[in-house]
Amino acid sequence: QVQLLESGGGLVQAGGSLRLSCAASGRDFSINTMAWYRQAPGKQRELVASIISGGTVNYADSVKGRFTISRDNAKNTVYLQMNNLKPEDTAIYYCNAGARSDITYRHYSYWGQGTQVTVSS
Repeated sequence: QVQLLESGGGLVQAGGSLRLSCAASGRDFSINTMAWYRQAPGKQRELVASIISGGTVNYADSVKGRFTISRDNAKNTVYLQMNNLKPEDTAIYYCNAGARSDITYRHYSYWGQGTQVTVSS
């Protein structure tokens, strides 16, 4: 089992910055991909950014140049640095991790509880 603990959400004015953190914990699992998703009211959940263990990243077009995803493999923690925030970034942000059991080699996908990001104009 893998648990994801998110932190860093909050209320910020447009143009401001926030840094989200997501720490994964568990026994006998190897984390492959970590990602951030978000879901705004009335909209589908969308992928914001992802990063694989080798360092390859991808971003939604709407956040390119403003958000940076990074990862500390030793800590099994993923970060999302959000700069120049806009009101349309307001959403619940969810951490996601793809993990493989070191015992059975089965793959699982885990979700955090979500953290609210609100950007005022």
